[in-house]
Amino acid sequence: MIILGIDPGSYNVGYGILQVEKRKIVAAGCGTIKINSKIQLAERLVQIHFGIDKIIAEYKPDIAVIETIFYGKNIKSAFTLGHARGVIMLVLAQHNIEIAEYSPREVKKSVVGNGNASKEQVEYMVQKILNLNSKPKTQDAADALAIALCQFNKNKFKY
Repeated sequence: MIILGIDPGSYNVGYGILQVEKRKIVAAGCGTIKINSKIQLAERLVQIHFGIDKIIAEYKPDIAVIETIFYGKNIKSAFTLGHARGVIMLVLAQHNIEIAEYSPREVKKSVVGNGNASKEQVEYMVQKILNLNSKPKTQDAADALAIALCQFNKNKFKY
């Protein structure tokens, strides 16, 4: 079973891959799709589409887990994030990949034990839980691994 965790964004999209065998994580990897910030939103969405499509082709996930929208003070940012999530979900649906969604609070609680954990705490716990030699290169990648871990933790007896 391959779990693809996705931390959506309109400039950086984090992704984390967990390979699960017999209820154990046997491999983990992560990265970031870096989007050119100088181009229009529509062009950034195309880059997100191609990036996710490439990840799916390389890792062939069985399920993808995506973080829900976190609404802060800026409504424009929430709408832009919604566009990015829509493109990501479209690509996943085109490949017939099952999609699960969790809120940032659910992810933090699952990985750290506290729904109000800081990004640094999440990053630290991801590194410790997965026995990584070093922390992920970006917080987006660490968040994506945390999202994948949330799916694993909530459904480990299914795998």
